[in-house]
Amino acid sequence: MTVLDTSIPHPPTPEAALQLLLDGNRRYVNNAPHLDESPQRRAEVARGQHPYAMVLGCVDSRVPPELIFDSGLGELLVVRTAGHVLDHAVLGSLEFGIEALKIPLLVVLGHDRCGAVKSTLDALEKHMHAHEDIDWLVEHIKPAFEVAQHEQNLLDATVKAHVRITVNELKQTPILREAVEQRKLQIVGAMYNLESGKVKLL
Repeated sequence: MTVLDTSIPHPPTPEAALQLLLDGNRRYVNNAPHLDESPQRRAEVARGQHPYAMVLGCVDSRVPPELIFDSGLGELLVVRTAGHVLDHAVLGSLEFGIEALKIPLLVVLGHDRCGAVKSTLDALEKHMHAHEDIDWLVEHIKPAFEVAQHEQNLLDATVKAHVRITVNELKQTPILREAVEQRKLQIVGAMYNLESGKVKLL
């Protein structure tokens, strides 16, 4: 089992960071967690943080990245919006993770039965506008619907398309693109299954 040595301030390689995440999810699925939230760990991270991965995920209460990746204090930088929709605050937070913390991995995490995506499909199929700023979310998820609209499982296909579109958008932003080109950062998409607890890479 791979264990992150948080006493070393140098980040792991992107590949090693991804393996740490997948190992953590495997422990979560197998109900064998070892995340560290002890007083000693609190004291350690109070002196500084060295998260090994960033997760951009959905606000859904059933998908807390720290739990499903069995990651304790100081291990993940997590940004969450409904349907993992991007905005300037999200991008600034992720760019901070790259520039200030040198985090080598960014995972865009979608999940099945996503409520934000379902609301988008309902609005688009009924040709309706959602209320207030929820309509802003709909407009940003709409391109994924246009990609997936002929798929049998429209909801999950749209979520997967939205993950892939988000990954591609992130790779086009200057700071993240430069980090990827220099092999200091890997950006990957993944899907979480609500029932099994498993995370699968896209």
